[in-house]
Amino acid sequence: MVLCREGKIGFGCFITSIIIATIPEILLRIEFNSYIHEVLINVWLIHLFQYGFLNLLIFLTFKGFLYQIAVRSAFLGYIFGVGIIIYFSAPLSWRCFGIYASVLSTFHFSEFLTIAWTNPKAISIDSFILNHSLAYSIAACSSWVEFLIERYYFPQMKSPDFIFYAGLIICICGEIVRKLAMFTARDNFNHLVQMEKSETHKLVTNGVYRLFRHPSYVGWFYWSIGTQLILKNPVCIVAYAIASWQFFHNRVILEEITLLNFFGEDYIKYQEKVGTGLPFISGYKLNT
Repeated sequence: MVLCREGKIGFGCFITSIIIATIPEILLRIEFNSYIHEVLINVWLIHLFQYGFLNLLIFLTFKGFLYQIAVRSAFLGYIFGVGIIIYFSAPLSWRCFGIYASVLSTFHFSEFLTIAWTNPKAISIDSFILNHSLAYSIAACSSWVEFLIERYYFPQMKSPDFIFYAGLIICICGEIVRKLAMFTARDNFNHLVQMEKSETHKLVTNGVYRLFRHPSYVGWFYWSIGTQLILKNPVCIVAYAIASWQFFHNRVILEEITLLNFFGEDYIKYQEKVGTGLPFISGYKLNT
């Protein structure tokens, strides 16, 4: 399947932003010349200038919906690039946050890109899930606050170690499982629970759906916990696990009620063969 126009524009803006974000650091490392080296000492002012200039170019180039796609893709790409710079250049106590920023931006952009690739007719601004919910925003901000407080008082605990790398591996695995689910379901996947069955709506039981009834939720559940392992946030690790479990418990029940209405006996048989994939979540069953 060929990537749609919106996907190509988003991908181009994402990659371009990564390149632009890393230019100051590259010039600093190779010491392009003494004058440029002096100018780039205040690197964050340079980032502010070039990110503003990038947004101006996007504003002049794209209009309407394409502008909304481009500006979000560029923002996420720039965050990814800055995150990589932080990991390789900042003090040890900041490096976990650098990789976290890159992981977070990758997740949100890949959500959009996967929809653009597999189900382009469903593309919307919400495909980035940047405005997922107030609870999601509060959770993200809380993790940043915890990281900053703990880094200030206990900087040594924020240095990358086996917990950090375990979290990174969990995030990567979670991303893979979720994206496999989206690619397998294709136009049957949607970020919102569908309350009405469309003519093309099919019960997907192949691929990763042979392992879990809700692989996209499985991937997201473990990815969210992995982000807090990357940040080495002991409070948010527990809070994220509890909040994510509660969210997906309720989400699975709502979704399975609709799936039982859509597919009836076929879904009941599927439930008997395959678990949800989420710990201690059995889903909604008619005989319970």
